[in-house]
Amino acid sequence: MKRRANADVRAKVDAILAGLVESGAESGLQVAAYLDGEPIVDASAGWADRSAGRRLGPDVPIHGFSTGKGFTATLVHVLAERGLIEYDTPIAHYWPEFGAQGKERATVRHALTHTLGIPQLPPALTPAELCDWDTMCAFVAGARPLWEPGSASGYHGWTFGWILGETVRRITGLTPAEALRTYVSEPLGVGGELYFGLPASELDRVAPLVEGNWAAWLETLPADAPFRRFVVPNRAVWTTADLANRRDYLLADLPACGTTTARAAARMYAALLGEVDGVRLLSPERVALVAEAAVDGKDRMLLGRYAKGLGYFLGMPEMAGEPTSFGHHGSGGSIAFADRARGLSFCLTRTRLVAGPQAAAAGLLADEIRSAVS
Repeated sequence: MKRRANADVRAKVDAILAGLVESGAESGLQVAAYLDGEPIVDASAGWADRSAGRRLGPDVPIHGFSTGKGFTATLVHVLAERGLIEYDTPIAHYWPEFGAQGKERATVRHALTHTLGIPQLPPALTPAELCDWDTMCAFVAGARPLWEPGSASGYHGWTFGWILGETVRRITGLTPAEALRTYVSEPLGVGGELYFGLPASELDRVAPLVEGNWAAWLETLPADAPFRRFVVPNRAVWTTADLANRRDYLLADLPACGTTTARAAARMYAALLGEVDGVRLLSPERVALVAEAAVDGKDRMLLGRYAKGLGYFLGMPEMAGEPTSFGHHGSGGSIAFADRARGLSFCLTRTRLVAGPQAAAAGLLADEIRSAVS
């Protein structure tokens, strides 16, 4: 019965993907899901690179922007599980330079919950500077918080990665990309599919992104909106296909973002919920801790109400609004999350960047899979 149910949901997902691509609404999609540690969906449709005639298979990495924040949070929690990092320890304990400008008491927990107060980037930041690790770590270390750490939450769209990534580097002696591979992706058998910065040898495998209406949606944001003013202060650092297809960007260690296959990210979240082929990343007690609401209220950068755990968003629309689901979305419509109530993990990656009603694919497919396993 279980095998038949899985076959049915796979057939439905395949049909939805094919319809979305054939209609022209999508250029390339991957969808993967695990239930109780077992893969139940691993599907793809469309093009990795239409101009080159390359079809999109389930093993093709796709850049998913902030979907990678979930990888960063997971890495931090794996280190915490091993006693290497403490949530309520000041970041300056691990990274002394970070204590400048009133941040001496800012903690790892503040960074994970976007309450630290430094979501801002330099107004004229260039992509080359964005991709330079030392430059950006020096900036966040020397930045003055826009609010008292811990007093409010505002999405740290780019700075989340350098703050936590450099903390990881100071603790482990590994770059964030090396640490992710060592502690997360290789133990799960997805060392070739779950990345921050890509090895140069892997660049040709990645599917280029294409613009849908995402860049146009960013353009509609008022110039004085906090997200436009602080998080993406100039067009050169907008999370668009132009940026994501740059060689230096894909090679850069940027733990605010990630490049992955859907099946690798779904496998990672499955290994948070339970064992996957004998590997479990976190204890049940720690998962309960990191996936409960740490902050719940208006976000100073996004201007909506959001519930956040330790590094993950909770109960997003693609998660059916259920607070027992946690994960992270990415610019342009990608998402990966875990559903604790069902023992389900899900990821959708996409090559076309879209916003608004055009970004409905993730919710549509997640709903289909949820209904099949409920």
